[in-house]
Amino acid sequence: MFTRQFWKLTAERAVKVFAETLAGVLVVSGVGLFSTDWKTALSTALMAAFVSVLTSVASLKMGEPNSPSVVRSDPPPPPAAIPAGATTS
Repeated sequence: MFTRQFWKLTAERAVKVFAETLAGVLVVSGVGLFSTDWKTALSTALMAAFVSVLTSVASLKMGEPNSPSVVRSDPPPPPAAIPAGATTS
């Protein structure tokens, strides 16, 4: 259920969400890098990362086994067969 692969993928998602949220808060605040309210910005990003982990755990039995994804990765369809005698250009 909670394999090493699951936690690796979950951690990757949480780190990405943390960075994206932090960047979003900094851009939206519209203030300089040194005048930013870092406590609020980091708190918001940490909460978003925590929610990301919760959604990964909640979606454990929905997608691929041992994956935090809800979407199953179906194999790509085989290439279309070229009729005998047909030329490709």
